[in-house]
Amino acid sequence: MLEELKYLISILIAVVLGFAIGFERKLRFKEAGIRTHTVVCVGSALIMVVSKYGFVDINEYDASRVAAQIVSGIGFLGAGIIIYRKHEIHGLTTAAGVWATSGVGMAAGAGLYIVAAGATVIIAVQCLFHLNCKLFRTKKYFQIKICFVNGGEECGKVKELFQTDRFNRLVIERKGEETLYHATLNTDEEYSSARLQEIMAENPFIKSLERCNDET
Repeated sequence: MLEELKYLISILIAVVLGFAIGFERKLRFKEAGIRTHTVVCVGSALIMVVSKYGFVDINEYDASRVAAQIVSGIGFLGAGIIIYRKHEIHGLTTAAGVWATSGVGMAAGAGLYIVAAGATVIIAVQCLFHLNCKLFRTKKYFQIKICFVNGGEECGKVKELFQTDRFNRLVIERKGEETLYHATLNTDEEYSSARLQEIMAENPFIKSLERCNDET
């Protein structure tokens, strides 16, 4: 009975640590919050306890066999969190957090309380990466489609206007006496519709401009 109470304490510690990680995620309005991280942490701790102590009455049992399935099981859960939408990946950090939370639960279930608590602090420190600091900021690129005539010198002018050294895609089309160039490029500078109109007004050789969705 006392042994089982000790195992229960391990699970209760997992509850606290999972709650702490989930609370940080909830503050960031992420898909997986307090309940998800707490359940993952508790479940991992429970499976670890069962794997380590549930088969002691069997000779030559492998204490790691059941616990090893936690890693693959959490992998399926993380895959369901990750979404690819509008050229952007969403939920990748949350999925990684859930995976790391399962590790915290395993450490708590194994009785490694200092390791579990230390890992929780390290995971929670990721909130610092959300500070409005240039060091932590992810660079965004904007895709722009351009149609212009003649080419040659104009190609260089377009690259200079949009601060790029190459086109991602270039299609040349003959239309009557004119040669049309359809170019696609990425730039890290965000251009407003007013700025694009100014560029067209200042450069008559540009026939059309289109800014597409953000790309990461």
